[in-house]
Amino acid sequence: MHMATDETDPKEILDGPMLFGRVLDGKGSGRPISWADAQAWTPGGPGEVLWLHVCRNRPGVQEWLESLGIPEPTVELLISDETRPRAFREGDALVATLRGINFNPGAEPEDMVALQVWSDGDRVFTLRRRRLQSPRDVCAMVDAGRGPRDAGRVITDLVEGLINRMNSSIVDMNDTIDAMEEEGTEAETDEMLERIAAIRRNCLGLQRHMAPQHEALETIARTAPDWFEAEDRREIAESIDRLRRFLEDINISKESALVLQDDIRARSVARSERTNYLLTIVAAIFLPLGFITGLLGINVGGVPGVNDADAFWIVVGMCGAILLVQLMLFWKWKWL
Repeated sequence: MHMATDETDPKEILDGPMLFGRVLDGKGSGRPISWADAQAWTPGGPGEVLWLHVCRNRPGVQEWLESLGIPEPTVELLISDETRPRAFREGDALVATLRGINFNPGAEPEDMVALQVWSDGDRVFTLRRRRLQSPRDVCAMVDAGRGPRDAGRVITDLVEGLINRMNSSIVDMNDTIDAMEEEGTEAETDEMLERIAAIRRNCLGLQRHMAPQHEALETIARTAPDWFEAEDRREIAESIDRLRRFLEDINISKESALVLQDDIRARSVARSERTNYLLTIVAAIFLPLGFITGLLGINVGGVPGVNDADAFWIVVGMCGAILLVQLMLFWKWKWL
């Protein structure tokens, strides 16, 4: 995997380590909250949930998490660069590391971005290092008044966003494969084989990096605390099923790329064999003719026809006859 050194988009404005914060009102909307106010936040009414999206490698994040009473091993997990998906319950809190596809400029499709999640039902903290679009999509839904109503729904919407964006990468790869199939033999073979190899690497990378997310989501659905409602568990189950289908689609894309690769190689080998075959026929035709002309062209005495005015045409006629006999034999042997 490629490790990015630029953790924060220059266009992003941070409030301390916080990228954005919202206090959900339990009705699908929410109000912005500053980093300073978030430090002293307590639920002000029924259904209120604090959601903070934080850049985890900024100064002070570790101290802030520890001040909330989160155990040190969990804090280390939340601020680490480890991207392997996992999830577990810690008392009434749910802790998870999820993976999303990196759509940042210059990133490869198999390059993953980690999203750490911690929630106790009243608070949801999402932490990331590199830019990730899914949390901002959910935040936009909150600002539009049609966002999640509770902490469990925030997590399920984030999971759904991460998985749905994975589908766009699969669709792009399938479109590329379809385009190459339409190009047929018109495109350069080496270029097409390189593009197919890149697609296969991307498929393998996606499959290798996203398959563990299936286990993490199953853990959430099975062991999440009581504040993670039955509806949220059903949504996670739907996300698990969708992820399973996407992983199957990746297998299909990988097999399609392999079939196309074999087809291109077979056509290339066939063209090469046809060329070699034609060159062999040409060589077979000119070999005896070249032998005769070479033999008659040596600079030694006694070459017949040297002083005969008709000798040249006799040799031409003899070569023509030999050529005709060769063509008849090649036709009989089905070489032509």
